[in-house]
Amino acid sequence: MSGRVGDLSIKQSETLEQFRKRIEEILPNLPAQHDHYLLRWLRARSFNIEKADAMLRKLGTNIETITLIYDCEGLGLKHLWKPALEAYGEMLTMFEDNYPEGLKKVFLINTPKLFPMAYNFVKHFLCEGTRRKIVVLGANWQEVLRKHIDPEQLPVVYGGSLTDPDGNPRCQTMINYGGTVPKTYYVQDSVKVQYGNSMTISRGSVFTLECDITTPSSLLRWQFASDGADIGFGVFRRTQEGGAQKVEDMLQVLPSERYNAHMVPEDSSLTCDEPGVYVLRFDNTYSILQSKRISYNMEVLLPDRQTQSPRS
Repeated sequence: MSGRVGDLSIKQSETLEQFRKRIEEILPNLPAQHDHYLLRWLRARSFNIEKADAMLRKLGTNIETITLIYDCEGLGLKHLWKPALEAYGEMLTMFEDNYPEGLKKVFLINTPKLFPMAYNFVKHFLCEGTRRKIVVLGANWQEVLRKHIDPEQLPVVYGGSLTDPDGNPRCQTMINYGGTVPKTYYVQDSVKVQYGNSMTISRGSVFTLECDITTPSSLLRWQFASDGADIGFGVFRRTQEGGAQKVEDMLQVLPSERYNAHMVPEDSSLTCDEPGVYVLRFDNTYSILQSKRISYNMEVLLPDRQTQSPRS
């Protein structure tokens, strides 16, 4: 059950009534007294009455702005799926529209080399005032965080002194994790991408696209979807000029693996540090019975078309 009005289990309904009785002395002073409002606090603490009560009683504290820390450790190309980035950008837009000037600062730490690429996908969702609040920190990020955040409110792992009751430096018990994503939120039937090309790949066959990159640090981007079943995909770079070259003799840039592009369209990219002929290889050699039809786009963005990320 979702824990919302009209979708409560028997236990959740009982918890709601217990919660209402527990806070009846402060209920008249709350912004609202209806079930919709009270259930927000219960859902936020997984229907734990004690924790929801403690959270609600802090409501009188006047908090005008918040400071966010984004730990980018582990950020990779697999995370740069355009529909997800666009959804994240829309969340930022909703935050700006509904909580004006609610953001004090955003600190980004452990940013990898591809961060400028990721930031370029979402920055157009942000107003100029919000962009100025984004700060990318360098190797001394713990020292900088302590200057802006009380060490007692900062987890040990980020340079502060806060820990879980069991000593965990990441304070994981303070995180309210979400539950199972409802199937109504699945995107395979809602993500619409306009493809300029299509191709049927016979069973046991491959299909390749070649792209001649002449400018170092160009961004090679691709989008593709398959009909009915998964498809293998990898990126390689030729190591010799002219004539045919077997894929096993090429330089592997992105390892070939199978993608469920029939369920969720694939959208990714890579920075081509070296010029040369890059080969996008769609692999159906593992399928002995079924041909695969793919729809795809491919484009190259030159370095001068990639704007810079914010800096500290």
